[in-house]
Amino acid sequence: QVQLAESGGGLAQPGDSLRLPCAASGFNLARYAVAWFRQAPGKERERVSCIGITEGTTYSADFAKGRFTISRDSGKNAVHLQMNSLKPEDTAIYYCATGSSVPTLIAGRGSWGQGTQVTVSS
Repeated sequence: QVQLAESGGGLAQPGDSLRLPCAASGFNLARYAVAWFRQAPGKERERVSCIGITEGTTYSADFAKGRFTISRDSGKNAVHLQMNSLKPEDTAIYYCATGSSVPTLIAGRGSWGQGTQVTVSS
């Protein structure tokens, strides 16, 4: 069974860090591009970070640059989103998606996980 599963969400205080794993089962995630998206209540879904099949190829939204890092963990068939210096405006459901390329994911196509809730509040 092909599946993506996000985890690692929860309640954090401003300035804290969280790491969100996106684990794949049933296929080799290293052969696909992966992206993280998020959706806050009442807002449209937005891209956070993408990583291409060649690990050197990454893309991050302006709000994520300098704070969030996307990376592969080939040993665990996963992609991680390391989030540092969290802010209340980072509160959202975070989703990972996988597809044949970064442009495919940017176009909104691909396979999606169920999401993990991140809440940043003091």
